[in-house]
Amino acid sequence: MSRSIPEPWRIKMVEPIRMTTKAQRKSALIEAGLNPFILKSEDVFIDLLTDSGTGAMSDRQWANMFLGDEAYAGSKSYYLLSQTVEQLFDFQYTIPVHQGRGAEQILFPLLVELAKEKGASEPVFLSNHHFDTTKAHVEIAGAKAKNLICASSLQTEIVDDWKGNFDLNKLSNEIKHNCKNIVAIIITITCNSVGGQPISMGNIHSAARMARDSGIPVIIDAARFAENAYFIKQRDSQFSHESISKIVKEMFSEADIFTMSAKKDGMVNIGGLCCFRNNESLFRQAQTRCVPMEGFITYGGLAGRDMAAMAIGLQEALNEDHLRSRIAQVEYLGHKLQQSGIPIQTPVGGHAVFVDARKILPDIKPENFPAQVLCNALYLESGVRAVEIGSLMMGRDPMTGQQEPSLFEFMRLTIPRRTYTDNHMNYVADSLIDVVKKADMLKPLEFEYEPKILRQFTARFREIER
Repeated sequence: MSRSIPEPWRIKMVEPIRMTTKAQRKSALIEAGLNPFILKSEDVFIDLLTDSGTGAMSDRQWANMFLGDEAYAGSKSYYLLSQTVEQLFDFQYTIPVHQGRGAEQILFPLLVELAKEKGASEPVFLSNHHFDTTKAHVEIAGAKAKNLICASSLQTEIVDDWKGNFDLNKLSNEIKHNCKNIVAIIITITCNSVGGQPISMGNIHSAARMARDSGIPVIIDAARFAENAYFIKQRDSQFSHESISKIVKEMFSEADIFTMSAKKDGMVNIGGLCCFRNNESLFRQAQTRCVPMEGFITYGGLAGRDMAAMAIGLQEALNEDHLRSRIAQVEYLGHKLQQSGIPIQTPVGGHAVFVDARKILPDIKPENFPAQVLCNALYLESGVRAVEIGSLMMGRDPMTGQQEPSLFEFMRLTIPRRTYTDNHMNYVADSLIDVVKKADMLKPLEFEYEPKILRQFTARFREIER
C-alpha cells in the first residue's frame, strides 16, 4: 500500500486568516476595480496570487537574520551571500538587489548600450519565454523581447516533460539571420509564462552553445532554479542519481550572467541577485548602475538581515525533501482539478497550476480577458486570490500600441512555499469546480483605467454584456 509523504517540516507559528462573506468580497472587488492585485490582503482568505516573497522562512533563516550586519558598506552579510553564490553556482561576482526586476533594471540598459556600440540597430533579447517584468525592462531599455518557446507548450492537454524548452530551429534561424541585433539569450528556468514548465539540460546546453558560437551572452533568469533542477533529476535518466546541487552547477555552467528574484527559490520575502561569471569589466559597469538605482554595491537595496536570510534560503532550496514536498503539493491541486474535468496545462508545473481559461470561457474574447474574469469569479466564490497570465499581462506592442497576441489565457493558482496545507488545496479545488459549473454566467471585462506599462498591476475594469 502506498503512503502519502508528509511535509518535511513542522509548524511553530501560525497566522490567522479570515473568511469573509460573499457580500463583503463583492464590495472589496468593486473597490479594487475588479483587479485582484488591488485587493487588501486582509480581504483574501487563501492567497495564490504569487509565490514571490510569500512563503514561510525557516528557523535557520530567522536565526541568521539576528546576525545580519547592517553596515552601509562592506557588510559581512554581503560577503556571506557572495561566498554562497560562488559555492552553489560557481559565479565569482555578485551584486545584491531588492528583487529580480532590480537586476533587470541595472543590467538590461547596460547590455543594450554595449550591443549598440557593436552595431545593433534593432536590439532584441531572445528567450524561451520572457516573464512580464522581464519583457517590460527589455522594452524600457529600448529593445524588443522575442519568445521562442517549443510548440508542445501551446497544447495544454498534451503531456511533454519539457514544455519550457526553446524551439532550437527557431533560435538557430534567429541567430543566423539577425545575429548583430541580438543583445542576449535569456534562459528562463522554470518557464513561468507557459505553466511553470521546466527546460531540459540538453536544451540548455544546445541553446547556450548556439549563443557561444556566435558571441552572444547567455543570461539565466534563475527565479525557480531549484525546481528546474528537481525536474531534470526526476525526468532525465542521465541525472537520476545526481544531487540537486550538481545539476544546478551544470545548468549554470552554461551562463555568463544570471539574474534572480530570490523571493521564489531563494526562499526569502525580499531580495534578488545580479551575478557574473569571469567578466569583471561587465560586473564593474553594472555596479556603477547599482549605486543610483538600487543602493551601494554591498547591499543593493537590502538590509544586512535580508542578505543573511537569503544565504541560508539558497542552500535550503536545494534540499530534495523540500523540493519533493513542494512540487507534490502543486501536483496534488492540479490532479484534483483534472479529475473534475478542469482544463490545465499538463504536466503540472513546479510552482503553480495554470488553468486554461480559454477553454472554460471560449465565448470571451482575449481582449476582454477571460482569465481575469475567472480570477474574479473565484475570489467572489471563495475568497481565493489568483492571477491572470494571458492577454492582460502580455500588454500592448510599445511601437504600435496594439494588443500583443498571447499564447495562452491562463489563470495561475500559485502556491507559496511552506505556507498552506493540502486542506487549503482541497478548498481551492472545490471552489473552482463550483465556479466552472456557472461559467456561462460570467461577464467579459473592459478597461476603465489602463496604465501604459505593466498594466495588470494597477488597471481597473468594468463588466460588459456578452
